[in-house]
Amino acid sequence: MSEQPIGNLTVIGVRHHSPACAGLVREAIERLRPAHVLIEGPSDMNDRIGEFLLGHELPVAVFTSVRDGMTARGSWSPFCEYSPEWVALTDGTRAGAEVRFIDLPAWDPAFLTLTNRYADAELRFTQVVADLCRQFGMDNLDSLWDHLAEIEASDTPAAELTERLNTYFDLVRTASDADRAEPAPDEPTSDEIRERYMARWISAALRQSPDRPVLVVCGGFHRPALLRLAASYPYAEWPTPTPIDAESAVSYLVPYSFKRLDAFDGYQSGMPSPEYYQRLWDLGPRAAATALTEEVVQRLRKRKQRVSTADLIAARVTGEGLAAVRGHRHPARADLLDGLVSALVEEALDQPLPWTGRRALAPGTHPAVVEMVAALSGDQVGRLHADTPLPPLVHDAEAELERHGLTGQNSVTLDLTVADERDASRLLHRLRVLRIPGYDRVSGPDPAAEDSTFTEEWRITAEQDRLAALIEAGGYGPTVELAATARLGEHVRSGGGLEVSARALFDAVLCGIEDLSAEVLTALAMSVGGGKEVEPLGEVLAAVLGLWRHDRLLDAQQSATLGTVIVVAVDRLLWLVESAPGSPGSPAQPRRIAAVRAVRDAMRHAASRLGLDPVRALEVMARIADNAEAGADMRGAAFGFGWSLGSPSSDAERTIRAAGTPASLGDWLSGLFALAREQCLQEASVLPVLNDLVTAMTDRDVLVALPALRQAFAYFPPRERETIAGQVLRLYGVEGSARSLVRGGADDPIALARGRELDSHVQAVLEREGLLR
Repeated sequence: MSEQPIGNLTVIGVRHHSPACAGLVREAIERLRPAHVLIEGPSDMNDRIGEFLLGHELPVAVFTSVRDGMTARGSWSPFCEYSPEWVALTDGTRAGAEVRFIDLPAWDPAFLTLTNRYADAELRFTQVVADLCRQFGMDNLDSLWDHLAEIEASDTPAAELTERLNTYFDLVRTASDADRAEPAPDEPTSDEIRERYMARWISAALRQSPDRPVLVVCGGFHRPALLRLAASYPYAEWPTPTPIDAESAVSYLVPYSFKRLDAFDGYQSGMPSPEYYQRLWDLGPRAAATALTEEVVQRLRKRKQRVSTADLIAARVTGEGLAAVRGHRHPARADLLDGLVSALVEEALDQPLPWTGRRALAPGTHPAVVEMVAALSGDQVGRLHADTPLPPLVHDAEAELERHGLTGQNSVTLDLTVADERDASRLLHRLRVLRIPGYDRVSGPDPAAEDSTFTEEWRITAEQDRLAALIEAGGYGPTVELAATARLGEHVRSGGGLEVSARALFDAVLCGIEDLSAEVLTALAMSVGGGKEVEPLGEVLAAVLGLWRHDRLLDAQQSATLGTVIVVAVDRLLWLVESAPGSPGSPAQPRRIAAVRAVRDAMRHAASRLGLDPVRALEVMARIADNAEAGADMRGAAFGFGWSLGSPSSDAERTIRAAGTPASLGDWLSGLFALAREQCLQEASVLPVLNDLVTAMTDRDVLVALPALRQAFAYFPPRERETIAGQVLRLYGVEGSARSLVRGGADDPIALARGRELDSHVQAVLEREGLLR
């Protein structure tokens, strides 16, 4: 199949980031001298074509950010020197053609699920690709493409190579259309929407320049459809992009990198191993293989791996031999890599070679293989020309960093009690939230942990991806503060659950962001209100309540945002602790008890200001305290809840005596002491009652009860334990130091318990053998 001109139309179907296809585009422009060069690319950038021609160091990309309410999505259209689209843009301009992008903007709904414009269409149609790989004896699509196009491109006439690639692309498209024909869908696919739009541009170009060539460069998958549609479209005017609010969609050029472009790093690019294809574009296949073999050896030697000259020769010879066996005139990428593995790796491999299928490096990949992949991936990073327009966020970030003296520092320590340094901390936290590389907090207070540290230490480094990250973050807002606010709102509304929402809330405190929108607060309340587990929800409530009550350091005291979380968390916890209180035989669970204590603290400190309902809370806890089916720890905590809030305690002695068996007494006391420790110390009858219960136990009962009792009394700090010890001494009329009872050593309770266990065992043996008189 030839290029099939319609009038003066030539459509070159390409694989994105393919040196072979880039060469075909260059040859066609030189031969045709077209009036128009139309490129599959974002048409909203047509008024800014000049930005592409400023003289950047590639790779670069068009980044488009689209905001929908409080959520954002991004899309990239990357270009490197050997991208057919870049060659069409630059060579077309030099040839005097009118160069235009003709695809829909990335913010169009047709791109809703497409992160990268130049992803492989062929990967969506695995059956036909698998059949071709089987027919040609290739492992995967990348090896098949190298076999069909890249290795033979320099030795194959352009017309012959074009014919070969058109046949390949037509097979892929035919398979796709066949899959779509049955059953027939009601709505056009995103590909069809884009193709109809691109065809309108082609039709307009043909009618505006009827006597001169029009060259179209597009993904090979689209080529058959564009030829068919362009022949029937009557359009004579250039299309206009679908209108959209200018504040919700922005596009900018960003520096890109080979690492981000590499399929082995997760990008569904047209080609993996970008450094290999850059060398192929610059040097040709044989010289590229030689240069990269040497690069791998040098990398391994830098890693202190022994690689001899003989190993280097063996790798080259093996690669050449594999190429010959596989029918290649020159070593292909897989030939080069397989030759290196054969010569340099002696032991068995725990992981499959990544180039046998498009996969990221797996844990346990052989170190030599890691270096091979890294060498062929490359470390090239793009650089924008100094005159490239940048979003306002970049300028705001640079100005703020300079104002706070944070440019060019390796590390900085900030005193959060000083207003200016607290503002600097907030700036750094906002950059962290926006995922700007190079700003890492080494230490500092954590709102969730109620840390009393008043200083922060940050490590500031110069990262090569910093500018790209700032440009990409510019889609969230024009200033660092607004962008971080939007980013945190996105986290809250992401549906990631309570943990994600809580972390976003704490980040908002660290960033000094109080004015979260009503929409975000609603989503935050829904996340908290939808919590299904008592323990994590209790931890969030405790941390938020602590900030709401006390935090002057981070200016979170009496925060309306935190107050909203407290109200919703209390309501949800009251429902959860009553509906799923546990089982009677379950051991005490400190995190669950802490959740009840957090509700108590909210009632004690925030009820009047936030409109909480103490009456409802007391009623819920009273029901739990009287529920025989509830866990002992929850019954004890529920009783302590009411007692600590001033509920009548006249029945405390009776309740404690009825707390349960020796196996559950300690668990019940854990709940009680966690909530009403002070009341138990003040109530004179508590200790005598407990003394009666323990002294009435048998040795075996004591051994059963002791672990839980120790856990319960651990809620008392050392000074209060000494107070309790003094009361015990007075109960038995003993004069002495209470402090000696709370120390370890000969009177260590564990040692005493083990002794009593031994005595009990001896007693049982004596009884069994009839040796007692």
